[in-house]
Amino acid sequence: MNQSQQILPPTSQRRPIAPLTVVLALIMSFFCAVLVFVYVETKRANPVMLDQQGRPLSQGAQQTHQ
Repeated sequence: MNQSQQILPPTSQRRPIAPLTVVLALIMSFFCAVLVFVYVETKRANPVMLDQQGRPLSQGAQQTHQ
């Protein structure tokens, strides 16, 4: 095998990452974090169903609305 036929490993040429890609990735990560936070907090919340006058509904009425 001569010099021109020798198999060489490819040189790693890393392309630079565009700043817009980094910014969009950060925005997407932040949005996902907000979605997870809101989901967890709504699961922990203890909402009280109110009637039209603003008074809490009875336990039986709350069961039918959920």
